[in-house]
Amino acid sequence: MFAIAVATSAFKQETLDPVHTERVVLGSIEETVLAEGVLEPRRIINVGAQVSGQIKALHVKLGQFVKSGDLIAEIDPTKEQYKLLTAQANLANVNARRKEAEITLNEAKLAFRRQKTLRENRSVSAADLEKAQATFLSQEARLEQLEAQTNEKILDVDVARSSLNQTKISAPMSGVVVALATKEGQTLNSDRVPTIAVLAQLDVMQVMVQISEADMARVKPGQNVRFTTLGATEAPSSGVLEEIQPAPPCIADDVNTGPIKNGESNRAVYYTGVFPTPNPEGRFRPKMSVSVTIIFGHAENVPPVPWAALSEPDGKDRYRVYIRKPTGEVTVRLVTTGLTDKIKAQVLNGLSVGDELLISPSEKATGLEAI
Repeated sequence: MFAIAVATSAFKQETLDPVHTERVVLGSIEETVLAEGVLEPRRIINVGAQVSGQIKALHVKLGQFVKSGDLIAEIDPTKEQYKLLTAQANLANVNARRKEAEITLNEAKLAFRRQKTLRENRSVSAADLEKAQATFLSQEARLEQLEAQTNEKILDVDVARSSLNQTKISAPMSGVVVALATKEGQTLNSDRVPTIAVLAQLDVMQVMVQISEADMARVKPGQNVRFTTLGATEAPSSGVLEEIQPAPPCIADDVNTGPIKNGESNRAVYYTGVFPTPNPEGRFRPKMSVSVTIIFGHAENVPPVPWAALSEPDGKDRYRVYIRKPTGEVTVRLVTTGLTDKIKAQVLNGLSVGDELLISPSEKATGLEAI
């Protein structure tokens, strides 16, 4: 009875501790960096006002598509119309004075010529000739002054006309109205560069991805990327990392606030990577959060093995693996690993397709020499 009990106990122990193995097959493996990002329009413009005044009419609504040159809004033009009329009146005034000066100059010129002829005949004194010459030169200088004033008044008219034209605000590019910052009846102050509407081209978006400084050594432009939006059911979208901005966004805060204070040097630093993505169906929207996978290593048709099958690392990317032969004998081999996704690792040498790896640590042989 004791022998039967011992045999039964051994059978139960064997059942509870099964042998876990896995065949070596060819597959693919990637080394990646995971990061978070946000979607932004590839091109976005704030449409603002260059003149002050009350919004007389707003011709667009949120979500509307507009073409370049379409009317966005109108500012009450009354003040600018008065400025143009005043500038035109000033120009007319200086033109009249210039014409008068031209007539006076012509009279002075004729008088100077007469005095010069009479002086040659000694019919007038030298003082009379000098006086006529001075009058002529004075009128000539006055005309030059009025001509300069005329050019100045012409410029004033052009500026006033330009300001009047700026009361009609047109779209500088084709795009979708993604924000409206004003309402009809609101008064704008041009000194504060007020924004009326925000236009964005949504057919091509860009992902602004935050890359940790710890990953910067492995990430570079030109690497393939995948990303998904939160809650997306579609397959991940792909792209190519276009650029990594040279400094983190927080550097602007440092410029404004001064040097880093004690205790602030341990803050996390992230660099911004950028890559474009087509958006023909419009399913990507500004400010959507995305999860980004940056692929910095990829291999096809290689034997990836589970990390659980690797043991006793030697610090040189070499590990021991345990192989069970068809006879049931367990041998140990020393293998070199390459890429890894932290779940499986690429084996560069030491294994063959079809080898049976022992996965369960309890089944690994001990005291065997690596071959």
